[in-house]
Amino acid sequence: MDPTIFLYLSSGLFLGWSLGANDAANVFGTAVASRMVKFTTAAIILTIGVILGAIVSGAGAAHTLSKLGSINALGGAFMVAFSAAAVVAWMTIVGLPVSTTQAVVGAIIGWNLFTGSVTDYSVFKTICATWIASPVLTGFFSYFIYKGVMKLLEKSRIHIIRLDALTRIGLVIAGALGSYSLGANNIANVMGVFIGANPFQDFHAGVFEFSGLQQLFLLGGLAISVGVFSYAKRVMLTVGTSIAPLTPVGAFVVIIATSLVLFLFASEGLEYALASIGLPTIPLVPVSSSQAVVGGVIGIGLIKNARNIKWSVVGRIVVAWVQTPLVAALVCYVFLFFLQNVFGQTVYNPSQYRLAKDVLVHRGDAEDAKALADVIGKSFPTSGQLKSAIDKALPDLDAKTVLQLVDDSLVEEITVDPAKFKVLEKLNVIEAERLDALRTLSGKTFTYRWQLIEALANQTPEWKLKEKTVLNKPYNKEIQKDLDLVMDAYVAKMK
Repeated sequence: MDPTIFLYLSSGLFLGWSLGANDAANVFGTAVASRMVKFTTAAIILTIGVILGAIVSGAGAAHTLSKLGSINALGGAFMVAFSAAAVVAWMTIVGLPVSTTQAVVGAIIGWNLFTGSVTDYSVFKTICATWIASPVLTGFFSYFIYKGVMKLLEKSRIHIIRLDALTRIGLVIAGALGSYSLGANNIANVMGVFIGANPFQDFHAGVFEFSGLQQLFLLGGLAISVGVFSYAKRVMLTVGTSIAPLTPVGAFVVIIATSLVLFLFASEGLEYALASIGLPTIPLVPVSSSQAVVGGVIGIGLIKNARNIKWSVVGRIVVAWVQTPLVAALVCYVFLFFLQNVFGQTVYNPSQYRLAKDVLVHRGDAEDAKALADVIGKSFPTSGQLKSAIDKALPDLDAKTVLQLVDDSLVEEITVDPAKFKVLEKLNVIEAERLDALRTLSGKTFTYRWQLIEALANQTPEWKLKEKTVLNKPYNKEIQKDLDLVMDAYVAKMK
């Protein structure tokens, strides 16, 4: 194990500290500010919940941001995490709740710009849309949930002392669930860029198994916990008191509404349920818990009296939201320049992009093949240069198709190594028939990923993706997860 890897991981720990110091306010800010839960109690629950969420469920969101930029060098991963952490830490010191996801997205785009890599702006626009939708939805939910809860309390006529006790219990339970979700959903932002260089090996002790990925996430969870204890209180008070005054019941409703919105944008189970009955699915994209909780506070503030809402504070927070990805992108770009040119570190491993004629033939794009005659077979060092060449040859080709052609052109030379079969078997996830199909390709080398995927589909229909419809989405997603596991086993880790 290379000890220098841990030096690179330090930026991920810094980002974890920043997330804990800032995003903890989203879970317990309203409860602490309303003095229903002590800060120490909240910090302990947050620590336990975040670590459990990171270890048990963190892997589900590990590849959420991968479509925005494929960071392939450890130095680049270090600087993306460091830049995002620096911006979040600065906002935390100012006392403003910002989104770690926004900072990471901005830093990844900064890396793309510096290295000449392609940014999938369709994914970026979808994520940006949720930055608007999440606070609006949370405000909507908190508005109507609060009205319903207050009507229920009026009818039940619960004694004020009993109501106080029940509210405290409710805040603790809701905060515990929120803490778990925070760890599960945000650990990928903290350590996701380092998965390709994970120094930890799987640990087996009888029936107990602690994977290398879980160890990496545990490290990130501990860093988040340190941020909670050391600096979270100030941002909690900003969220809980500076926007609008909240009663204990209002604090409970805000936490519930925030958790509901995070669930809507993060639940694969809900996505499968909607798809199975032919309904449109909600995009599974990273949602800012910071933005959601602010929307929840405003929603309740509108019920009581809109004049009680401190719109100047809201304005400062919104400005911070706009600044976060822009500043993170700029900081990352500048820092990458110094890391590469002053300190001589590798921030991007040279890649080879070569558009194969087979790709266009397979897609049935004979006319496109003629237009791209000067591009086919030519090597490009970055995805951005290949995209520019395709755009020049076919200016009317839609952006989605161009990006797919670029992705299919990455030369990786994947060899199906028989020694890796045991690793995939231990995961106990991929079906036996699919593993058997993979074994038949033992020793073969494929220039592109799509060639391996096609070869697997030719061996058995169990590997074949179905037509892209809402009803087929769950099935295709299951196959894609298995393909990701295969690629993780055979594609070399970044250095």
